[in-house]
Amino acid sequence: MTDQDRRQRRREGRRPGASARAAGVKPLENKLPLAEVLSPEGVEKIHAASMRLLKNTGILIVDYPPAAETFRQHGAKVEWVEKEAVYPNGDTVQVRGHLVKMDEDMLLNFIRLAPSTFTQLARNPQNSLAFGGRDTIFAPVYGPPFVGSIDFGRRRATLEDFHNFAKLTYMAEPLHHNGGTLCEPNDVDVKERHLDMLMAHITLSDKCFMGSVTHADNARDTVTMARILLGDEAIQQSPGIFSLINASSPLRFDDRMFGALEVYAKAKQAVLVTPFLIAGAMSPSTMAATLAQQNAEALFGICYAQMLNPGTPCVYGSFLANIDMRSGAPCFGTPEDALALFAGAQMARRYGLPYRSGGNFTASRIPDAQAGYESASTIWPTVQAGVNFVLHAAGWLEGGLISGYEKFVIDLEMCAMMARYVNGVGLTDEDFAWDAYDEIPPGGHFLGATHTMRHYDTAFYQHKVFNMDNYEKWEVEGKPDTYARANAVWKKMLKDYEQPPLDPAIAEELNAFVEQRRKELREGRPRTEWKD
Repeated sequence: MTDQDRRQRRREGRRPGASARAAGVKPLENKLPLAEVLSPEGVEKIHAASMRLLKNTGILIVDYPPAAETFRQHGAKVEWVEKEAVYPNGDTVQVRGHLVKMDEDMLLNFIRLAPSTFTQLARNPQNSLAFGGRDTIFAPVYGPPFVGSIDFGRRRATLEDFHNFAKLTYMAEPLHHNGGTLCEPNDVDVKERHLDMLMAHITLSDKCFMGSVTHADNARDTVTMARILLGDEAIQQSPGIFSLINASSPLRFDDRMFGALEVYAKAKQAVLVTPFLIAGAMSPSTMAATLAQQNAEALFGICYAQMLNPGTPCVYGSFLANIDMRSGAPCFGTPEDALALFAGAQMARRYGLPYRSGGNFTASRIPDAQAGYESASTIWPTVQAGVNFVLHAAGWLEGGLISGYEKFVIDLEMCAMMARYVNGVGLTDEDFAWDAYDEIPPGGHFLGATHTMRHYDTAFYQHKVFNMDNYEKWEVEGKPDTYARANAVWKKMLKDYEQPPLDPAIAEELNAFVEQRRKELREGRPRTEWKD
């Protein structure tokens, strides 16, 4: 097949490699009233505090002069700072970089350019996803260097583990998005592991996936691969890549994050700007100050994307935990975390931006009672707040250090329950079951009623991992706990996995590009553009 044939196939939208799953993924449509913890006046107080931070304190850009110059050209006040700051306890920190300050009008003029909704393309068109509005998208854990299982405890993650989690995510109906760094494949050289991760997402699944942000060249590789997979014209109309850009809180962005953001924004690919905050350490110990700082950092990154390319799809992100003041460890599932999650959603809605937060967070090392309570304390506020994109919805353990196989499966149960919950209470005549009352007299029971039989399979959520059997039956079956049941489930999922076919011509071109980039990286040569 010639290059011209491949381009024509992309233009026509033909996908011989599309998944056999005809139904596609269906994000949660939240039909319930959204919970709010801030009054309208409270929202404006957080906004005003953020504007004060941006105008008077500023955001530090480290080791990336092009970003500072972009802000300067658009009217921001930019100054070079190089000083030693002294903490009250006598410790010191070196502050060196471009300090950027801007006023409210300037910031909001750019924020208004970001779309309130957008669609990310998947190679299977029926798996493309709309971001924003009342939809909630679940994506798996992101970033852990370790994996965990009842079989082997904790160990460093490998490429095989990454492949396993990519397959599990593809198989998991409650997960709508394939995510990004499902775990760090430590057995692959760090310079080229982004290529293996991207190829795993592309070949082992046909859901949407996230791009690499570890270096600007890795972001360029991601964009090139998306162009090969989906077509240049297609991803100019709607993004094929969605990528996580973190602030180096407090009030700081670095060259790695802003370098990747610049690549994606110029290609008009979607970016998720997320301050990484552990309240009490990376922000003050009060929620009001932490929320104001988070708001300032998120809006600053989104503003930069709009300066680079107006209309770039952006998501307002929040990753917020609090520190244990006794041990210094991050805490998850706390009341403060839930309040901040709700408040962050309100702030994102104030600016008309899609919102990312939440997940199934825990500091526990295994999926024990602590993991269950902490995760539930995060996923319920996530859905009730109306979060649009939920990273870390499945598999998170030890504060994000472990991708847990069994935890992944248990979290899927909770995600599936949330999908039922957001539908709310039906109020049709069928829901009121008038024919059942006609059929069954007072004092009778409804177990065999015609109405009951009509709704036998759909009336209530059917558990897939949790066990509702009585004690005697459970005892006869060997007393398996949820941990053991989840272990059997993920192994069966991998056994039943079938790889979605990919157009051989596109696969050939992707492999050729990856081979070229590996050679350049191994030989230390500069990146060369791929010619389609």
